[in-house]
Amino acid sequence: MAGLLAFAATTGIAQAQDKAPLYNVVDGYKVDADTMKGFRTWRAAACDRCHGANQEGMVGPSLIASLKTLTKEEFITTVKMGRLEKGMQSFGNSPQVMDNIDQLYAYLKGRSDGAITRAKVEEIK
Repeated sequence: MAGLLAFAATTGIAQAQDKAPLYNVVDGYKVDADTMKGFRTWRAAACDRCHGANQEGMVGPSLIASLKTLTKEEFITTVKMGRLEKGMQSFGNSPQVMDNIDQLYAYLKGRSDGAITRAKVEEIK
């Protein structure tokens, strides 16, 4: 897995378990259409209120650090169910978030892997 992360950091491409690209990044901030949907979901759900505009944490933890250890399944469960005891709301009833959960994961994983080098991204043209 460490080799995959090193590969991702140098090329801007990471692959999911099924070998499909998880995200594609050019120049550290230009992303594929699906990853762009993840960024837009991040913004629409106002995740930055707790996790910070750069995903480095505020009231909520740093997602850059958290996604180094959370599996995709753990991430989805956390977003869907929330962590009410820690103050994180559930997004399980949010169609916008749940319909784009894979894309949100790809965006945040790209940030965590270091392939996406800034929080605000643009779509690859």
